[in-house]
Amino acid sequence: MVRNEIFNNLFIFEMANNHMGSLEHGLNVIREFHEVSKKFDFNFGFKLQYRDLDTFIHPDFQGRMDIKYIKRFSETRLSEDEFKRLKDEIKKFNFIAICTPFDEKSVDLIEKQDFDIIKIASASFTDWPLLERIAKTEKPIIASTAGASLEEIDKVVSFFEHRKKDFCLMHCVGEYPTSKENLELNQIDFLCKRYPDISIGYSTHEEPDNLNAIKIAIGKGATVFERHVGIKTDIYNLNDYSSTPEQINKWLLAAQEAYVMCGVLNKRRDCSEKEKTDLSGLKRGVFAKNHIGTGEKINLTNTFFAIPNIENQILANDFSKYMEFSANKAIEPNKPIVFQDVNAKNLREKFLQIIQSVRQILIDSKINLPNKIEFELSHHYGIEKFEQWGAVIISCINREYCKKLIIMLPGQKHPIHYHQKKEETFQVLYGDVFFNLKGMEKEYKPGEIIVVERGVKHSFRSRNGAIFEEISTTHYKDDSFYDDEQIIKNKNRKTEMTFWSDWLVRPIS
Repeated sequence: MVRNEIFNNLFIFEMANNHMGSLEHGLNVIREFHEVSKKFDFNFGFKLQYRDLDTFIHPDFQGRMDIKYIKRFSETRLSEDEFKRLKDEIKKFNFIAICTPFDEKSVDLIEKQDFDIIKIASASFTDWPLLERIAKTEKPIIASTAGASLEEIDKVVSFFEHRKKDFCLMHCVGEYPTSKENLELNQIDFLCKRYPDISIGYSTHEEPDNLNAIKIAIGKGATVFERHVGIKTDIYNLNDYSSTPEQINKWLLAAQEAYVMCGVLNKRRDCSEKEKTDLSGLKRGVFAKNHIGTGEKINLTNTFFAIPNIENQILANDFSKYMEFSANKAIEPNKPIVFQDVNAKNLREKFLQIIQSVRQILIDSKINLPNKIEFELSHHYGIEKFEQWGAVIISCINREYCKKLIIMLPGQKHPIHYHQKKEETFQVLYGDVFFNLKGMEKEYKPGEIIVVERGVKHSFRSRNGAIFEEISTTHYKDDSFYDDEQIIKNKNRKTEMTFWSDWLVRPIS
């Protein structure tokens, strides 16, 4: 699912019944909050609430002023034409027009008046007849989750996903106002993790002077924010969870400050030049431990790392398993090793090319792997000749018993060797492999088993690529003995790498 851009940095002013049943008062609320919003570079929405009171309230309870909500809704009733005037005023000031329906007839009116977004109140979160009617519209949807169980949230998410609706979930606490200890802002993290493809927002009911909650919500990844708003007059007062224009201005300034502090989103930040300079002074430089002759490999045995470093000096940060250095002039003990005094070879691209080939064989084989994969690249004659000589070994377990997966690229060979401590049994899982035991070569196909006893010299190769399983006694690092003296002298013939299971489905970099 692609997230709807309308849910990015969207701040919603919730009028609810704060129009107080007066069209003129409602228009003034919209105008005054427009004056505040135009100072900020956010997306802004204004929200109304629709109830068809003639059907929403039971006939036997019409006019009952002793019941809180019936009294409130009845006293603030507006006509369809008056609500249309408010909606037109919302669009006049380029707000996104949002409305919460509490019944099916109100959804009809929302469509008739062409609002941009439909908001589902927490009380209606699992009102399935209402959700069915809302789902039939072509409008994006925002749904508040106050009071809903996890099972109910899962059901509503599934309901809208199956109907291919654009929607946003709002963390919300239905306590008016919400005390600090009940804000439960960690729920934003929880919802973001559980529903990674859905925009997550925060519908606030904390006291208007609380400016920390909005900062935390932004830091936790919420992208839509809703707050009750209104204006005080000589006639009308405000409840404890609705904000005046002055309070909203402070709220938006706090949000703006939070965005500045949070910085860039969904990409790695750029480092300032000051930061680079400050860090550079703390990085260890590479120095010669002893005399290094021309053409000699530069490695951990003939170098040491220390501060301060000098300009153009090779740093410890440059000393990765992918880099090879050799001196192009003699370097004396304790002298800094600088780039102009060495030949440098970056093998990273070569490793990535190898891993890409290995990944394709694993994908083609459809062999399931553990979540964490420990790779060992054996390159007996150097990484440059890996495609001719070598193998990839995945270590699954190594106890009194050992299991490995061995991957051979097309045309690759593994040279003659034997083990003194370990006995091995191989089973071919995919592709073709030729085993040479005691000088006798035989081709093996998937399912076939090869037993290699201690002391038996063996080698193997593959024509088209292969994966085979090794089951053995405990593996010891000093228990592989090769016929070729050149391999024995090569102390850097193995490179260890770690990958996770999603490596098979995401790009390699």
